Amino acid sequence: MKQLFLLGALLATLPATAQKKAAKPTPKATTVSAATVTRVVKALAADDMQGRGTGQPGGLKAAQFLAAEFKRIGLKPLPGQTGFEQTFTVYQGLTSPVAAVINGQTMAPAQAVAIAGQPTLRWTSEDAQPPTVVAIGPEPAERGKLFSYLRPTANTLVFVDTAQTKSFRQLAGYVAKGTTSPEQPKPFSTVFVLGAKPATLTYRISASSVLQPVELRNVVGLLPAKDPKRTKENVVFSGHYDHLGYLKPVAGDSIANGADDDASGTTAVVALAEYFKNKNDNARPLIFVAFAAEEVGGFGSQYFSKQLDPLQVAAMFNIEMIGKEAKFGPSTAFITGYERSDFGKLLQANLTGSKFKFEPDPYPEQNLFYRSDNATLARLGVPAHTISTDQIPMDGLYHSVDDEVETLDLTNMTAVIQAIAQSASGIVSGKQTPTRIPPLTDDNRR
Repeated sequence: MKQLFLLGALLATLPATAQKKAAKPTPKATTVSAATVTRVVKALAADDMQGRGTGQPGGLKAAQFLAAEFKRIGLKPLPGQTGFEQTFTVYQGLTSPVAAVINGQTMAPAQAVAIAGQPTLRWTSEDAQPPTVVAIGPEPAERGKLFSYLRPTANTLVFVDTAQTKSFRQLAGYVAKGTTSPEQPKPFSTVFVLGAKPATLTYRISASSVLQPVELRNVVGLLPAKDPKRTKENVVFSGHYDHLGYLKPVAGDSIANGADDDASGTTAVVALAEYFKNKNDNARPLIFVAFAAEEVGGFGSQYFSKQLDPLQVAAMFNIEMIGKEAKFGPSTAFITGYERSDFGKLLQANLTGSKFKFEPDPYPEQNLFYRSDNATLARLGVPAHTISTDQIPMDGLYHSVDDEVETLDLTNMTAVIQAIAQSASGIVSGKQTPTRIPPLTDDNRR
């Protein structure tokens, strides 16, 4: 009895908290890492990435950096792949300046440009098989015809009315940088001449071209589905890591660092991969992809889209230029093609209690919905939208050597990525599924 009494007295002296079961600590909420955002965007936009040009050493270096990030986070390669680099081949061509004599008059270099599918182009009006001769008129509607000849399917001599001089100069600038094609070009050429088509015509035209295959790579990683019933309901998070490489020097700087376009969006992909890996509760499979070759025609996203069944993609979050404050103010972003599905409304529903707001695209005249890497899957019916903050009509740094990290608002950029992460929760968990976009056909093409 004495021993029992002593034991009771001893227990009475212990702190009350020690007699209770220790309370479990409240789990810390998963957040997007501001440190990751800063580190990755600075690395991608650094001078040693050389502007991440398509087919250039800086582009390869950026891809290798991103593959290492996916490995660090713990993503898996896509089924059937041994690594994170999804390689594909494009064909880059460069045509020399055109020497053209039209009706005995030598054309100035700025008045003729060619896209040649043959190593040597030599046309004369006496040829047994002359090119087709067409005219682009002065009407605004004729502008679209001009760009339809950029991928020659027959030898064609195109006279462009001087009312289309601005468009002709744009085309000439594009051709001067070299052209990129997803397939080996056919052995045909197009020659554009600025001026009205003469009633009678004689000509001598010559040029040469160099064509080479170039291996490019998307960088793709996977977080497998936690719910085995949802393995065919992929959710894609994407941005493009390529930019313009080198440009004409301005104040001694020739590197187009592309901090906002689109190191910012690619950084978001890395940060979101890290976020969802840490959360570890995605019911649906999550695919994180950094696209190559967006700037030269969207060839990276086109190749990627061919590797997927579009009916097995529940949604695509494409992220493009989020480094600066949107026109709606801080803690806002806009969604292209907002009206084409209920994607934006679903995202906003998951931000209840947050100050963040997703807005419809305020620049419909820019046709941004079809100008980024969401376009290919959107055309196939996937609710694929681009999230952006860029005030593109007023962005004087766009496609310039001054698109540097120092011009970005990294605090707001991190808030945008956090909002994307939070707003995606319903789609990632399988509790929300956006409505499909009507597939783009010849009947509804815009």
